[in-house]
Amino acid sequence: MLTATSLYRLRKVLPHLAALAGLLLLSACAAGAAGQAEALAAASPLAPEAARTLTPAPSPTLAPSATPSLQPTATPTLTPTPTRPAEHYIRAITGHRQHFSLSCEAAVASDWAGYFGVTIAEFDFQFALPLSDNPEKGFVGSVNAPWGQVPPYGYGVHAPPVADLLVKYGLPARAVKGWTVEQVKDELAHDRPVIAWVIGNVEGGVPAEYTAKDGQKVIVAAYEHTIILTGYNEDHIRYMTNGRFIDVPTRVFENSWGVLGNMAIYYDGEKPGE
Repeated sequence: MLTATSLYRLRKVLPHLAALAGLLLLSACAAGAAGQAEALAAASPLAPEAARTLTPAPSPTLAPSATPSLQPTATPTLTPTPTRPAEHYIRAITGHRQHFSLSCEAAVASDWAGYFGVTIAEFDFQFALPLSDNPEKGFVGSVNAPWGQVPPYGYGVHAPPVADLLVKYGLPARAVKGWTVEQVKDELAHDRPVIAWVIGNVEGGVPAEYTAKDGQKVIVAAYEHTIILTGYNEDHIRYMTNGRFIDVPTRVFENSWGVLGNMAIYYDGEKPGE
C-alpha cells in the first residue's frame, strides 16, 4: 500500500520517466527509418541518367544559282542635227511688178516657179486659176477690182488653188496653214523660198468669217496680199514684193501673217541641183 510519501515521490519521478520514454521511442524510430533507407538503397541503387548528346542534323548545302551574264547594251550612235545658220538670204531670186490690181498671187507664183527653173507667165497663171466666191476653192471677183475688198467682191485667192495649179506645172508645191517662223527659216536655210499670205505691206489686219455659197466658212481679211519670203536673221524676215526686197521685224511679220492663219506654200521636195 502506497503511502502519501510514496505517492508524492512517484509524482515527481513520472514526468522524467515519460520524457525518457519519449526519447527512447524517437531514437528507435530514427534507427528504423535509417535502416529502411539503407535497405532500399542497397536493393535498387539509382544510377544517374546519362545526358543525351544531340547530334545536329546536317544543313542542306545550297548550290549558288548561276548569275546571268548581262550583255552591255550598245550605245546608239546619234547623228548630229545640222545647225541652222543664224542668218541666211536667198540672193538668186528675182521678181517683177504685178500686172493687175489683184494679181499678186499669180505674180508671186510666176517668180517662185522661175526660181526653181519653171517658166510661167503671170497672165497665163492668173487666167488658169479656177473662179469661185470661196477663196479656198478659186479666185474671187475680178482681177481688176480695187484692192481692199472681201468676198464676194473682188478679193483674190488663198493658198490651196495656187498650190494645185503649181503642181499642174510640175512643181512640188504644198499649201499649209498654221506654220511657224521656225519652219519658214528651215526652208530658207535650204535655199527654198516660201510664199506667204499677209495683210497689205506686212501690216496688221482684222480677220472676218465669210460663208461661201457652198456653205464653207472661211476666214478672210481686207487687203489680203501675197509675198515671197527670201531670208532671215535673228530679228528680221526678208521678203520680196513686186520685185523689191524689204526687211521687217519678225514680230511684225508674224502679226500680219497670223491674220489669215499663217498660210503659206513651200517647195515639198529637193531643190533642183541638190
